[in-house]
This record gives sequence, C-alpha cells and structure tokens, in this order.
Amino acid sequence: MMNGDRESIGSHSSTEIDRPARPRVLLLVSDVLFTHFFPEPALARLKEVAEWSRYAGREESPQLLAEIAQADVLMTTWHSPFLRMEMLGAQPRVRLIAHCGGEVKSRMEEAIFDHITVTNAAEPMAAPVAEMAMAMMLALVRRLPDYATEMHVGVVKTNEYVSYGETVRGRKVGLIGFGRIGRAFARLIEPLGAELLVNDPCCSAETVGAHKGKLVDLDECLGSCSVVVLAAGLTHETRNLLDKRRLALLQDGSYLINVARGGLIEMDALLVELRSGRIKAALDVTDPFEPLPPNHDLRRLPNVLLTPHIAAGGIEMRRAMGAVAVEEVVRFCKDEGQENVVTREMLATMT
Repeated sequence: MMNGDRESIGSHSSTEIDRPARPRVLLLVSDVLFTHFFPEPALARLKEVAEWSRYAGREESPQLLAEIAQADVLMTTWHSPFLRMEMLGAQPRVRLIAHCGGEVKSRMEEAIFDHITVTNAAEPMAAPVAEMAMAMMLALVRRLPDYATEMHVGVVKTNEYVSYGETVRGRKVGLIGFGRIGRAFARLIEPLGAELLVNDPCCSAETVGAHKGKLVDLDECLGSCSVVVLAAGLTHETRNLLDKRRLALLQDGSYLINVARGGLIEMDALLVELRSGRIKAALDVTDPFEPLPPNHDLRRLPNVLLTPHIAAGGIEMRRAMGAVAVEEVVRFCKDEGQENVVTREMLATMT
C-alpha cells in the first residue's frame, strides 16, 4: 500500500514545468510508525523542499522497486524493507538514504555505503537510554523492587531496620562502551559521587578523563566495580563479551545493567550467575530472544529487573529522530551537505 503527498504531481502550470523538478523523497515507513516519526510539522518541513510519497509495506515488492526508481531520497525506519544494492537499479537515482534511528548495519547491504550517502539519527536516543541506565542503577542499589514487593504483600518495617550499601555515592561504577550513550551516562552520574571506570578500546584516556572517568581494561572494570553498565555496540568482536569467565569476575552482590544489546552477554552463563543469587541484573535487552518469551527463566528470577527494550524512550524520542532525518533531507535538497553520515568503515564498530 502506498500513500503520500501527491498534490503537486501532475498538476504543474506551464511556468512550473519550466523549473527543475523538486527532489522526490520516498518514506519507507509502516502505518504503525508513520505518525511516530513524521507528525504534521515534520511533513510540512519536508514539503518545503521536496515531493514525498510513502511505501507502507515491510517487504520487497515490484511496487517498491518501481517507487525507488523514481526517488532521489529514501527515508527508512525500523519497519522498512531490507535494502539491497540491486534494488536501487543499475544506475541509481537515489543519492541519499536518511535513516530515522541509530543502527543501520542490519537495515541495508554494506555495498550500498560505497555508492550512496547514508545518514542516521542516533543522537536523540543517547539521553533517554542513559536515563534508563541511571534509573535501573538507582532502582537496584536503592532496592526499590524489593521494597515495593514487600509493601504490597504486607511486610512491616520500622525505623530500627537498616541495611548497608543503599547508595551510589562512594561506589565504583563500571561503564563498558563510551559512545554517545556512555558519555551521556557519565554526565548523569558525575553529581552522585561515584568513581567512574570506563572500558572502551576505541576511546582514549584523555576523552574519558574529560568526563571525569578513568580508562581501564575490561577485567579490571568487571572485577573492581559493584555496578557495571553495558552501553557498547554489538559487533563480531563484542558478541558474548561477558562470557562465563568474565561474568565470574563480577563481585558478589554486584549489579549488572544492560541497556545496549542482549548479545553482549552469553545468556546461559548469565542465567547460571543469576540462579546462584550472587548478582542482580537489570536488562532492557535480551538475546537470543527479543521479545522475551512469556515462559523464559529470566521472568521467574527475583533478582532480575526486566524492561521490554524501551530504554530509548517514547514518542518524543521518535519524533526527535524523525526531525533529525528530515533535516538531513532538507540539507540535501539545498545542497548543504550531510551532518550524520555513516560510512562503510564505521560499520565495524557500530551496533
């Protein structure tokens, strides 16, 4: 199914025909996500510089190929069909693919990056994901799930009850991954008085130091911190980064928080640690299952706080990402260059 803004197509005056045609933008977005990423202000902004239409399907089809052949720009989302170079034609008209999101590696063939400019819109997600990591850390350290459960089942505690370790201040907090999300988390945690240890082989000690952190190797980060936050991208090198050996390095009573990708942790090894009760975890992402099946063991463990991959926030974040992508199209139409270009070389270190 296709629908879009076609008011001016086929209805030009003789004066308009003499002018160069405006760029054509094809939105590859499902009905579900259309209004999330493209509210009326975003569509009005797009209409200022281009003609747009929409393909709502999630699979490749002859209709999609015909529409792509007539497009100068493609705008993609999480529900867009996977793009292959041959879908763009032998002599592609498409010159820009603007993705409404951060992760582009699984959205299109790598060969596309050699021929077409690709941009993403990752920045709006950094702050919401960092907020979720902070919320999860505070919930675990302050024992909010435990206290909430006790209150609901009628447990009565008086002022004589007190426990140790229910504060972030003075702790060593480990952060694995120091990209946009990691740096946003560093800014949030600084006022809390924790010592921040960072592991990221692609980051310099100077960059980490500028955010009041200390760059350390992975084993030290895991072994010396009572809170460990995962904010790294998932690559061939980082898949199952926290395997049985590395999970065993975590301190007894420590907290593991994952707001990045489930594949960073070896699931079977994590389940062994959690079943032992030695650590607690807060997971917004899981692997190999996502969404997490209703009968999965993680759902039955009392020392696991689970959320359904919602760290990036709600509708405000999606509209912000759409706005970033629209501005890339505006700059393209005005021949002003792109700001958030993703190159093929960058893919090796991206999720």
